[in-house]
Amino acid sequence: MGYTYRAVDDSRSGSPQITKMLREWSDGRAEVLDDLLPLVYRELHRQAARFLHKERSGHTLQATALINEVYLKLIDRRDVQWQSRTHFFAVAAQAMRRILVDHARTKYREKRGGDNVKISLEDAPQIADQKGGDLIALDEALERLSVFDPQQARVVELRYFSGLSLEETADALQIYRATVARDWESARAWLHRELTK
Repeated sequence: MGYTYRAVDDSRSGSPQITKMLREWSDGRAEVLDDLLPLVYRELHRQAARFLHKERSGHTLQATALINEVYLKLIDRRDVQWQSRTHFFAVAAQAMRRILVDHARTKYREKRGGDNVKISLEDAPQIADQKGGDLIALDEALERLSVFDPQQARVVELRYFSGLSLEETADALQIYRATVARDWESARAWLHRELTK
């Protein structure tokens, strides 16, 4: 799923420093990276830990390993003009989703027909009423959703995988907060039906 972003004023989110440094780094000021890395790494680690906290106990992918993979993917992206902190963390959500799904598929293949890796959807309010959901099934459902409503799929990805607020999601997608709220509700209802068939 691709994204269109605009330059966002992140000052109201308390992160103008990250936005400024990301833009400077995108403009070729490599010396900014030393100050930027600890800030984005800390936030990425918080997101990874929040997401993995929802997963079943004993998950083999730890927050530090997940964040290291996401971090390496993002820091090596020279083709991106980072517009804002929100843009950076929206792309991080997409990378985190891909890594988690790839990990789940690998574990599933290793089990050769065993149970899929389970995650809890309870922190993504009412995506499903059940306490556990299947990450692979969620990913496949999001892919189906993106065919007929890419915006709703992006809203779920940003809210669920990156933990962006309604406002941050609206900024990242250049749409109104009310539209994000409506898309979030519609997508949750649709995913609930898909995941509980």
